[in-house]
Amino acid sequence: MRLLKGLFTNFRLRKRLLALSDAFIIIVAGLIANFPIPIYAVRIGRPRLFAFLITCVICCFACMLLFGAYNKLWRYFSKKDYLSCIKGIVVGYGLAALVYYVFTHTVYVRFTTLTCVISIVGVCLFRYIFRDAFLTLVESGRKEASYKRTMIIGAGQAARLLLTELSIKKDSSKIKPVCLIDDDRKKIGTRLCGVLVAGGTSDIVKIAKLENVEQIIFAIPSCPHKDRQVILGICNKTGLPVKMLPYLTSTLDTAFNKEQSSFVNQIRDIKVEDLLGRDPIKFDNMDVRGFIEGKVCMVTGGGGSIGSELVRQIAKYNPKQLIIIDVYENNAYEIQQEMVMEYGSSLNLVTLIASVRDYQRLNRIFKKYKPDVVFHAAAHKHVPLMENSPMEAIKNNVAGTFNVAFLSLFNKVKKFVMISTDKAVNPTNVMGASKRCCEMIVQYLAQQKTCDTEFVCTRFGNVLGSNGSVIPLFKKQIEQGKPVTVTHPDIIRYFMTIPEAVSLVLEAASFAHGGEIFVLDMGEPVKIVTLAENLIRMYGKVPYEDVEIKFTGLRPGEKIKEELLMNEEGLEKTRNKLIFIGKQLKIDGDKFIKDLWKLKNAANQNDDEVAVEALHEIVPTFVSPEQYNKSAMSGVLKN
Repeated sequence: MRLLKGLFTNFRLRKRLLALSDAFIIIVAGLIANFPIPIYAVRIGRPRLFAFLITCVICCFACMLLFGAYNKLWRYFSKKDYLSCIKGIVVGYGLAALVYYVFTHTVYVRFTTLTCVISIVGVCLFRYIFRDAFLTLVESGRKEASYKRTMIIGAGQAARLLLTELSIKKDSSKIKPVCLIDDDRKKIGTRLCGVLVAGGTSDIVKIAKLENVEQIIFAIPSCPHKDRQVILGICNKTGLPVKMLPYLTSTLDTAFNKEQSSFVNQIRDIKVEDLLGRDPIKFDNMDVRGFIEGKVCMVTGGGGSIGSELVRQIAKYNPKQLIIIDVYENNAYEIQQEMVMEYGSSLNLVTLIASVRDYQRLNRIFKKYKPDVVFHAAAHKHVPLMENSPMEAIKNNVAGTFNVAFLSLFNKVKKFVMISTDKAVNPTNVMGASKRCCEMIVQYLAQQKTCDTEFVCTRFGNVLGSNGSVIPLFKKQIEQGKPVTVTHPDIIRYFMTIPEAVSLVLEAASFAHGGEIFVLDMGEPVKIVTLAENLIRMYGKVPYEDVEIKFTGLRPGEKIKEELLMNEEGLEKTRNKLIFIGKQLKIDGDKFIKDLWKLKNAANQNDDEVAVEALHEIVPTFVSPEQYNKSAMSGVLKN
């Protein structure tokens, strides 16, 4: 059986077998036509019959090959392909009769006609029978790798397109739709492309059990994000793997991509960002292109998670030169090689190992390369680590920003963009306070009347997948079979993806005029414990049963909840409805510079106590985590 199946499924062997069978059919057709029947006045002798049939075999094979009768896989044989066989045989017999006449001056009209008809019937019938036998053998093997019984959420246009394509690509997709789910009562009980709409979203768990569903596909690309979260939450209760069609805009964007133009190819595993409280943010690429194209762009911390994404996105907009600065050589090398592989010599790329703490080294770099735009992403950002080494946060974040910002001013850089964080708002830790101090440096410089540089800050929340993010930690813990650790059951955070964060930076910078702190409307904050539970379910496991969630207590300097604005900051709208500008705060220049030098000196002396005290002085909103969390918790309890 296996040997037979191997013969059937080998395309080259099938072509040879088909040619031999056609030759056999033509010879048999000739013998049948030469059988003594009263209606025929003439019988052909054996030598001449043999010569004529050999000529017919050669000519028919050549003509059928010419008409493409051997080029098609049997499973896809259609009426058009049977027609190519008929054409090949008719022309082949005509050519054979002509050749035979040239050499013998003899024509067998009735014999040739009858032989041709019998050959056409035999060749087409053989192909039809053989195709069915081939499909039976192949399908019998494929049943071993059974199709996955699939529930599809949604019975709209996207589901219709998906089902239509699944019916065509049934063999390759290995997806068997067994039921549809839709909350439209008019659709329940009806069929879409032959698949029953079995119930609404509240019935998902029950129907999944009744239908022995093995996987779920979420096929409502335009579903509002809050509704999507609710439905995915119900799907997660089934413990089944959940896949998704991408957002409608993504589907349309790839419609002209040959490799991804199909809905089946776009089905993907659910991602953590699908569980966030908002839709993906879209930005105006034309503004960004005008801002970047033809400019010398410098990215400090260019090897980090945000810095490297900045490098990727800037490279798309054809900068005159792109300069990566990072103190960590491995990260710098990695993004350098990625850019070289992607763009080759078309991107003028410079990668430099340098510390933002080293003023003289940076000064030489600025003098040599004369950047037009500087993106300052270099910073220490791990809250607990900076609590243990506060002077390092001050040296790297505050002094580093001071160096890069002032050198941008002195070298008449057109735009300086600093990457800030929501932890700078009412900070409860050294890292957040140091970043607020950085914002103050930028705002101080923006207020200088003789300043030719436009200074701007961009402030956003936690970034999914960045170095130090909770998501990679949770994934590692789940994959290793360890408990997932969450610091507190009530801790909440704002989240965004790395591409979103960088797109915000680029677009905000494109229409900044100096002194602004741009804030992103990041939707509703997410409970970290909810994020952990959803992530566990995405692995097909049950929280607290298959995977334990441990609450370890708040870490040093950690807040229960983050904020995006300080109390004294108001919001101004921008042309992008999701980007706002925090009101510029007046900085007392003399006092600020005096406090700043005191802070830098304390850090350089490695005096933790004096450095933290100086940080409290320069950032009046810097409070202890205990004081802040007590107030925040009372607010949480009231709500």
